[in-house]
Amino acid sequence: MRALVSGGSSGIGASTCLRLAEASLARGEQPMIAVAGHRATPAQEHVVSSIQSMGGTAIALVGNLSDPDVPNQLVAAAVAEFGGLDGLIANAGIASPGALCDVSVEDWDNMFAVNLRGAWLLAKASYAHLKNSRGSACFTSSMSGQQPHAGSGAYSPTKAALTMLAQTLALEWAPDGIRVNVVSPGMTHTPMTEKMYSDPQIKKARESIIPMSKIGEPMDIANVIEFLVSPLSGYVTGQDICVDGGFSKSILSHIPGRPSSNS
Repeated sequence: MRALVSGGSSGIGASTCLRLAEASLARGEQPMIAVAGHRATPAQEHVVSSIQSMGGTAIALVGNLSDPDVPNQLVAAAVAEFGGLDGLIANAGIASPGALCDVSVEDWDNMFAVNLRGAWLLAKASYAHLKNSRGSACFTSSMSGQQPHAGSGAYSPTKAALTMLAQTLALEWAPDGIRVNVVSPGMTHTPMTEKMYSDPQIKKARESIIPMSKIGEPMDIANVIEFLVSPLSGYVTGQDICVDGGFSKSILSHIPGRPSSNS
């Protein structure tokens, strides 16, 4: 498995890099993982060294996806190192909460540049290589891209658009043997959400409305991403899988007076 993972330095991206390497080794393949991050960090180096310690190959790539030249540079660097590409995981994203009427044009454009345009340009740059390998791509969206999320600023619009981008690519690329899918995480404990979940009251309140009664961990998402780019999902494309412990399907159970499994 020769894969490029954007946002691979920490959180869901880091867990995905490690999971891809583990699964590849289990299949008797040599994992070659490009761990792409916004900037060089000790966390990124830790992911690279962890993959290398397993017996895999890993490289650290750095670039700001808001720069339209960076996606092509990242893909070119990975291909030059690995000789091709079997998987693209477009995972990088940023968030900036706020009411839509308070969002500046600069913040709006920057979020769309990273969350949407960056993923699109990564896909464009990867297309020929994925066609050659009959590979696959997975885009990390969000349950906030499936449902409107007041106060999320431009985040929900970018993620909704990202899902449609991926599903459109799935149709366009299917004749070339390339599969494209989406994973939409629900409430997940990552470095980005660390401050929120360090408050025990907020954590407990959120757990209480999730049917599985727990906050997701990055590896919960990584396991699904690995499945979606692995041979096990060879007949799956254009799908958006929400990994949220059942939360997004539980809305009716919150109506006062309705029967529930606890009554």
